[in-house]
Amino acid sequence: MIHTKIVGVFAVALWSWITMVDARFIGGRGVEKYVTFGQNYKLIFTWISLQVSISFFLTLVWLLRTCTGAGFESKNIYGSGLFQMRIKVPGGNSGGVVTAFYLTSLGSNHDEIDFEFLGNNDGKPITLQTNVFANGEGNREERFLLWFNPIKHYHTYGILWNPYQIVFYVDNIPIRVYKNQNGVNYPSKPMRVEASLWNGDAWATDGGRTKINYAYSPFIAHFQDFSGLSGCYIDGRSDNVATCGSSNYWWNGGKYQWLSGYEQKIYEHIRKKYMNYDYCTKYQSPPRECY
Repeated sequence: MIHTKIVGVFAVALWSWITMVDARFIGGRGVEKYVTFGQNYKLIFTWISLQVSISFFLTLVWLLRTCTGAGFESKNIYGSGLFQMRIKVPGGNSGGVVTAFYLTSLGSNHDEIDFEFLGNNDGKPITLQTNVFANGEGNREERFLLWFNPIKHYHTYGILWNPYQIVFYVDNIPIRVYKNQNGVNYPSKPMRVEASLWNGDAWATDGGRTKINYAYSPFIAHFQDFSGLSGCYIDGRSDNVATCGSSNYWWNGGKYQWLSGYEQKIYEHIRKKYMNYDYCTKYQSPPRECY
């Protein structure tokens, strides 16, 4: 047990020694069974001053004052792959708090593939928002009210990214597919895997009308399973991802270029029952990727 006085706003709990529950659900091979946080990830302190306390199984990041957020990122940069994390999001009165798991490139015209959990106050459901940025262009939000309460237990969230499609998975179930079709702006820059907990009360809850109430801090997000990275490494000095489209990587193979018939049926059911916002519906003539 670590005895630490919590004097700040946010805390991120990072379980650092766990049993793998990762890429094997769609055929991953050769992934280490036990992986510590430090083998695949590093903390990023760019937004705040932090005090870090570490035990053998648990890393805690305490934010010492009212501030914007905290996060961590993968040590490697990737050009394709399957990326997963087990997450339990903050409960209680978490309106305005955003918990995110995503891929992102550097630069203003960046690529990004997002899971974002939009906090809410007691008794109101947490919204899961997904988004895709390509060459700096975003505004491709889809939102879901999940079939479970994401504050109660850990669930596995996965992003498959290859030259053919992006698939968002929740507990191995596809909830969103973004296809690389002719005329579609598609993420193609090298990206890191990141996770963060931050102040999004300008927009996240009730369109920004609900602000963070710091009387209910600390807000704690839990992340597990740091072995869930199956990807093609990119040299940090290069932006060439072409070799990461090779069929030698299992996640680029034929059965990962589209959903199976069984997956398609589940996908259609989930979207019909649990999706409550689709950016495609706001256009008279939707973008090419909406078809």
